[in-house]
Amino acid sequence: QMQLVESGGGLAQAGGSLTLSCAASGRSLRWSDMGWFRQAPGKEREFVAAISWRGGRTYYADSDSMKGRFTISRDNAKNTVYLQMSSLKPEDTAVYYCAAEISAGWGSPQPQFEYWGQGTQVTVSS
Repeated sequence: QMQLVESGGGLAQAGGSLTLSCAASGRSLRWSDMGWFRQAPGKEREFVAAISWRGGRTYYADSDSMKGRFTISRDNAKNTVYLQMSSLKPEDTAVYYCAAEISAGWGSPQPQFEYWGQGTQVTVSS
């Protein structure tokens, strides 16, 4: 079993930046593909980004609203995955979830993951 804990969320101003972290415990995430999702109020959870277990491959949601502003990375030595978000917009307001171990759909618009964190709230004010 793997437990995931997100941190780094909070209140940010439009145009600002935040970096979210996802720390794993219970087992190493070294061999796991990792991902980030988000869920805005009243909307379904949507995929944001994923990174392969070696970190050599990444892919992002095919979304004009997110394109070029989010970067996923990982530090296997720290058992942590990151999501850097820049040029934040009010529409980025959501609960952001970390996920581990892709079970299906690498490269798909909505990959499936085995493990999920509890989420961290990001609120962007205009």
